[in-house]
Amino acid sequence: MTAAAILEIRDISKSFGAIKALTGVDFTLQRGEIHALCGENGAGKSTLMNIIAGIVQPDEGAIRLEGKNVTITSPSAAQRLGIGLVHQEIALCQDATVAENILMAAVNNRRAPLMNFRRLYADAQKIMDLLAPIPVETPVADLSISNQQLVEIAKALTLECRVLMLDEPTAALTETEAQRLFAIVRDLKARGISIIYISHRMAEIFSLCDRVTVFRDGRYVATDSIASVTPNDVVRKMVGREITQLYPEKLSPERRTDRPVLSVENLSYRQGSAGVSFTLRAGEILGIGGLIGAGRSEMVQTVCGLRPKVSGSVELNGEPVSIRTYSDAVRAGLVYLSEDRKASGLFLDLSVASNISALDLRKLTTPLGLLDRRAEAKQATDLVVRHG
Repeated sequence: MTAAAILEIRDISKSFGAIKALTGVDFTLQRGEIHALCGENGAGKSTLMNIIAGIVQPDEGAIRLEGKNVTITSPSAAQRLGIGLVHQEIALCQDATVAENILMAAVNNRRAPLMNFRRLYADAQKIMDLLAPIPVETPVADLSISNQQLVEIAKALTLECRVLMLDEPTAALTETEAQRLFAIVRDLKARGISIIYISHRMAEIFSLCDRVTVFRDGRYVATDSIASVTPNDVVRKMVGREITQLYPEKLSPERRTDRPVLSVENLSYRQGSAGVSFTLRAGEILGIGGLIGAGRSEMVQTVCGLRPKVSGSVELNGEPVSIRTYSDAVRAGLVYLSEDRKASGLFLDLSVASNISALDLRKLTTPLGLLDRRAEAKQATDLVVRHG
């Protein structure tokens, strides 16, 4: 282990059934650095973070912390070692308050028979105010996804971390919130905390991090100083080939059409709000922008029948449609991918095949009204092969 290293991962492997998530990977985190960990989805980044955080156990390999071999058997063991993880997925107790979530470790370890809520709220508010002015008496379930992410980060800040891992921390944040987070991360670095930073956003990595390590298909590829590489270098190592075009070409003038596929006119989802109108044409990608709370998600949910409309009309292919429920939208060819995949986009206790088929069971139903499990499995396999 090098003198400057606080954490060293050597030859770590992990499989989940037949899937090899990590194969003999190495990683070294130096004291007081911000180290980016990059790779495509499925490269093994989050798996490695979960191993370091004690959430899952490696099949092979060694972890050294401060020059000593350690076995991290649980998240509480990781916390005792000074290791904190801010998950990409929200992992808060939804029915507890912000304060209770932020100081949960301290609450767990208290010896007093009664809880001093006044002190709990005061201590939690000081930490929360570093990120955003969120009242700590608020139940977490009442917060937006972006604010829940800030609570996750505040919770990690309460631990006396030597190593802090941030897994896609800005995925649900506004630009203002992200910049506030970057300032806090730099301050943590100045205090000697070593940080592993996972992100797909190259601008963040190159403005914030000191070094970058790339994983591909569960294997270690390379580690470089940020000063010695370019974003294109990192992307090329992530995908294993030269990238000549990051985005599809926009429609050329001769391929553009004025034929509207979806027309929304004066649509409103609440009393007193201004109606929204837009047109989506064949082959277009229409972006909808706005700050958190501006009503972007609510408006799209109304189009798809997930919220009742107050006013307005919707046309598909030039014909008026009445969409009162989400089933109406699906039958008309409109589908919605939710912002919060975990809470409202998936049935977490069902299989991948069942989640895929849940959108429309009619084409998988036998004449006797029973679900054809074989057809369901084939549909899932075909989709995974085609898009995986």
